[in-house]
Amino acid sequence: MHPIKIEYQRLPHGEGLPLPAYASEHAAGLDVVAAESLTLAPGERHAVATGFAIAIPNGYEVQVRPRSGLALRHGITCLNTPGTIDSDYRGEVKVILANLGAEPFEVVRGERIAQLVPAPVQRALFTEVGVLGETRRGSGGFGSTGR
Repeated sequence: MHPIKIEYQRLPHGEGLPLPAYASEHAAGLDVVAAESLTLAPGERHAVATGFAIAIPNGYEVQVRPRSGLALRHGITCLNTPGTIDSDYRGEVKVILANLGAEPFEVVRGERIAQLVPAPVQRALFTEVGVLGETRRGSGGFGSTGR
């Protein structure tokens, strides 16, 4: 699979910060760092600046996902996960971090806070019908397939 080209614009408050980058050869997500420092109290959330904007090619999105280490060690996660950055958005990429832990968490400028995962987008066309086709599951809801 060939990489897609995503244009990157560094914003003034992003000076000196690294570009989003893969931490290992087979990593799915590009690590993103904070462009600001702040303290997240338990239960608090904040849209953390990254100091950059991107231009995603049509037919793709970029998903924003939490970092597993922050989630496990500190209870820090991203809300609205995975968040979607649409191909027509040109504003600053921000990461909505939430502190689900019991202790305040220091977000430090330059530290990794999330991952970005580019993904193709499949468009849909909804068609209204009077009755849907039958399936074995039918209208069984949450947890209905585990019984």
